Amino acid sequence: MTKARAIVLNGFGGAEVMQLETLDLPAPGAGEVLVAQSAIGFNYIDVYQRSGVYPLPTPTGLGHEAAGTVEAIGPGVERVAVGDRVAYMNAGLGAYADKRIVPAEKLVKIPDGISDEAAAALLFKGMTAQYLLRKTHVVRPDELVIVHAAAGGVGQILSGWAKALGAFVVGTAGSPEKCAIALKAGCDIAIDYAKPDWVAALLAATGGRKARVVYDSVGKTTFLQSLDLTAPFGLVVSYGAASGPAPEISMDLLNKKGCLYVTRPSVFPHNADPATFRANAAELFAAIASGAVKPEIGARFKLADVVAAHRAAEARATVGAILITP
Repeated sequence: MTKARAIVLNGFGGAEVMQLETLDLPAPGAGEVLVAQSAIGFNYIDVYQRSGVYPLPTPTGLGHEAAGTVEAIGPGVERVAVGDRVAYMNAGLGAYADKRIVPAEKLVKIPDGISDEAAAALLFKGMTAQYLLRKTHVVRPDELVIVHAAAGGVGQILSGWAKALGAFVVGTAGSPEKCAIALKAGCDIAIDYAKPDWVAALLAATGGRKARVVYDSVGKTTFLQSLDLTAPFGLVVSYGAASGPAPEISMDLLNKKGCLYVTRPSVFPHNADPATFRANAAELFAAIASGAVKPEIGARFKLADVVAAHRAAEARATVGAILITP
């Protein structure tokens, strides 16, 4: 029996509902692996699930991604071996822990040259960017792309990767300081959407040119404006709701705005098949190796301080990725 320290959620509410407990882990079963985790990724979906916006059966663990070293393997495991560095982002809830049993098929090996911290900080967010840029809409050279919350963890990855694909990238962010981060991440233009005239400022900056695709993770406060900033026959991708759910709209509005398309995708269905997951991860790791995707870790918190990590995220007090270490 192995001891593990893990965050347990017995109910929903503020960050203080998360409790650090010591659990007994059995030996890994058939097809399973024991991972000693060195770095854990934070994603805003963790806040939605902890607070009850996305309800879960309780008690439950929390967190979707982590990286570490294989400590033990169960019967039938062939793809990984003891000592391998591995990462995952779709193995079910429970990544907020120092050790964890994970199905071997949910793991990818971390290539040489990429640290555990980079893998944990980038896998979930990078795989989100991968499907947004390569599946939901295949970004082409010279297309105008808008990325809302471009200074955030996913936003920075989206901006830099889209730029590497040849797009003209317009980022939005909530302060002059965050706009500067968006520009550093790869945006050609950055607009402060905390200002009341931000839509007009964006169109003035692009000479009136609208976007082929708008990536909107903000939701309530930006979605209707996203429709106004999309070129005819363009696509609005709603993939998050940091300010609250996007408002419901009439289908006729899409026609009036220019025969637009709207979609609400998710990273998990895009990576549900293990072989597809490994192929998508390989594309992400190649983008990291090329420099198109860079690990921008904005803050680090210990597992025992995960309450502070959530509060910082909810206050939008950080930029880039939040990393949790055991």
